[in-house]
Order: sequence, then structure tokens, then C-alpha cells
Amino acid sequence: MAANPSGQDFQNKNRVAILAELDKEKRKLLMQNQSSTNHSGASIALSRPALNKDFRDHAEQQHIAAQQKADLEHAHAHSSGYFINQDSAFENFILPVLPHLGPE
Repeated sequence: MAANPSGQDFQNKNRVAILAELDKEKRKLLMQNQSSTNHSGASIALSRPALNKDFRDHAEQQHIAAQQKADLEHAHAHSSGYFINQDSAFENFILPVLPHLGPE
């Protein structure tokens, strides 16, 4: 059976028209985003980079936590003292615990 060339032409024209309409809408949205003074359009354009940034921040936090845990274990293994995790103003996350010696 031979294909109907006029049917294919109609389908191709329809596809071209749909693609042209999508391209037109895309350009319209991009222009609205660029000319927008409120940030509602910018939030659409920036949502993906913000998502990537959040993912990177979360991955970095997990890496830092794992590194701190490894450092604490290393301190316990190689010292006779006792250490705790504690954030400080000087970014020392491992602090030594000094024993409290009562009066003799």
C-alpha cells in the first residue's frame, strides 16, 4: 500500500505549525522574564539553578559532617583525652573535654 502524500504533507505542516507556536511562546516568556520588574518571572528561570545550588549545599553539608565524624574518631583513637563535637566562634568543631577533679 502506498502512503498518502497529501496526508503526510498535512501532518508535516501541522508539526511545523505546532513547533512555530511553541517557539513563539518560548520567546514571549523569555521576553517577559527579561523585562519583568517583579521577580515572579525570574523565579521560574532561576528555579533549576536554585535547585542545583540546594543540592550542592546539601552534598557539601553531608561531606563536612562525614569529615567531622572522621576527625573526631581520629582524635579519640590517637589521644588519651576525650573530645566532643561542638561548634565554636573560632570554627573549632572538636573540643577537648577536661576532666573535673574534685578536692582531694
